[in-house]
Amino acid sequence: MLNYFAKLSLVLIVLAVGGIVLRPWLSLLPVQAQSSAAQAPKDRSEDNQELKRLCDEDQSDRTPPAGKSIDSASLGQRDKPRLKRVKELYTQNLVVTANDYDCAATVLQHGQAPEDFLLAHEFWVVAISKGKNDKDTLSLAAASEDRFLMNIGHPQRFGTQLRSIDNGPIMLYPVDGGVTDELRRLMGGRSLKEIKERVAEMNKK
Repeated sequence: MLNYFAKLSLVLIVLAVGGIVLRPWLSLLPVQAQSSAAQAPKDRSEDNQELKRLCDEDQSDRTPPAGKSIDSASLGQRDKPRLKRVKELYTQNLVVTANDYDCAATVLQHGQAPEDFLLAHEFWVVAISKGKNDKDTLSLAAASEDRFLMNIGHPQRFGTQLRSIDNGPIMLYPVDGGVTDELRRLMGGRSLKEIKERVAEMNKK
């Protein structure tokens, strides 16, 4: 009987000590979880300054000083690294704000592949959804869709794409007749009649 009570006492002592040892570790678990949650990264609300710089460089290359023309011979070579970097930032989820998407789309629209123009269009749609829904952004979303369609051999929709073959007259690339002038207006554009009149005026110069 004595051995029984001795063993029982030993078990109770072990359990008591074990509880004292385990309690500090258990009490730390919720605190550590709360600490991790507090340190979780928040959505970035500031514009990506690298994207802004790439966008500014893109536009600067296309806005030469007065009296000078665009250096088209080297323009494509300067576009390539910008395009590559924008895609890297995109895949790293570093294109976040409305202005980020606008800047990234600006660079992408000067790419070479139809996929670049399609991604530019999608980026401008996202920029619009994030609040950058001014007329310029709407018209750029329309133009990038038209550029994509033209480069895959389909009629454009909004009448933004013109072309000239062998320095011939400027022509309006074929337009999908199923798009209304009202939709063109809502996307920051003009009626098809106004577009054709503008092309005719350009050819008079």
